[in-house]
This record gives sequence, structure tokens and C-alpha cells, in this order.
Amino acid sequence: MWRVKVQVTLKKSVLDPQGAAVQKSLGALGYENVDRMQVGKYLEFTLTGVSREEGEAQVKDMCRRLLVNPVIEDYTFELLEAEGLPREGR
Repeated sequence: MWRVKVQVTLKKSVLDPQGAAVQKSLGALGYENVDRMQVGKYLEFTLTGVSREEGEAQVKDMCRRLLVNPVIEDYTFELLEAEGLPREGR
């Protein structure tokens, strides 16, 4: 069993109005040293019954086909061994 963690962010060349709003709000709260704020997505799930190589291939395919818009988003992911994790959600 693998715990999969996927992080999705807008490409550097894409305007991030949500990130800009958060950065401006933090500045108003006195955190004026925050720069280049980006808001993204974080996904976490488990995969069962596959090898590391199969899992990586599946996650790349999931990202390509559904989880990420490759025109405007970049992503990274990691597979962590997850033996002993409960099968049901939190």
C-alpha cells in the first residue's frame, strides 16, 4: 500500500489572483515580508496492490487525465510506504 501526496500549483507564468489576495491580506495584517504567494491544491490518497513503479505510472496518468490542467498547472508527487494505515478515511 502506498500513501500518495500530490501538490498542484499554477505555473510561474500564470497570474494567481487568489495568491495575490492572500499576500495582500497578510500584508495588511503586518506580514509585509511575504512575497510570491501561490495558492494550489493538495491531494492525498492511498494506492493498493501495485508496485512503486506501477503506482508512479498510475499517479502520473491520473494527474495527466484528471487532477492537473497541464496548460496552467505544474505538479509534484511522492509515494510513501503506507503499510499498516487504516483503509478507511479519518
